[in-house]
Amino acid sequence: MAWFRKPQYTALRATPPRDAIPEGLWFKCTECVNFIYRKDFERNLMVCPKCGAHFKMSAMERIGMLADEGTWEEFNAHIRPTDALKFCDSKPYEKRLKDAMSKDGANEAVRTGRCKLDGHTVLLSVMDFNFIGGSMGSVVGERVTRLMERACAERLPVISVATSGGARMQESILSLMQMAKTSAACAMLARERIPYISVLTDPTTAGVMASFASLGDVIVAEPGALIGFAGPRVIQQTINQILPRGFQRSDFVLAHGFVDIVVERKYLKATLARLVSFFWDEPKSTAKVVPLAL
Repeated sequence: MAWFRKPQYTALRATPPRDAIPEGLWFKCTECVNFIYRKDFERNLMVCPKCGAHFKMSAMERIGMLADEGTWEEFNAHIRPTDALKFCDSKPYEKRLKDAMSKDGANEAVRTGRCKLDGHTVLLSVMDFNFIGGSMGSVVGERVTRLMERACAERLPVISVATSGGARMQESILSLMQMAKTSAACAMLARERIPYISVLTDPTTAGVMASFASLGDVIVAEPGALIGFAGPRVIQQTINQILPRGFQRSDFVLAHGFVDIVVERKYLKATLARLVSFFWDEPKSTAKVVPLAL
């Protein structure tokens, strides 16, 4: 065969390797950098089984964890946010809302409703960080306030699970007004002597922390949650000092008296049920017993 003559080969079609691993099968913990089988991670309530790091949950995942099966009844889902100010930053607020709604079907950063918690009837408010960072706009404030008004009318305890980056800047003063509105609703619960338990998860900051999230009769936090008004970086730049280790994390906040108890996620439902049973006896039926005619 001549040196400069190339033989003709039939091109072969590339086939994907049979041992390819499907995407999303494993989860990498950002704290201990270990890989966890995703189904095991989800069965462990989004908590790393190796280092105990607590990761974010969606509102429906949280409701599924707390509410007894088949007892969840949602309120005010028809109230939806609108772009009243025609606000535009990197993109129009109206488009930002549509993008957030298309992710997992949620139409706002909070879900409110009634459910059974280990047999106790409670009203439950759960925020979702996946929806524009769990920011509080006018609809979030309205849903939370309506839930607390319903609690006064139905004489039921309230449990709030908060996770938020603060007030929603795209709604400007309309979002800031929700701080006063929700705080007034908390005061109404206090006047009616109805228990209000606030659960702080990672992160709970700014306007939400400065209003209804910090006004519970009992304040519970998850391990490692960032809790505060301004972020650590802003505070460090403002005071020009090095902050202590663990600053604004739940254990640090507990040590300084701003929360009452830090509870691991696997014990959260049982702890909340115990608090409800301690602070609240469900009203007995007031119906009169009519004796049968002899």
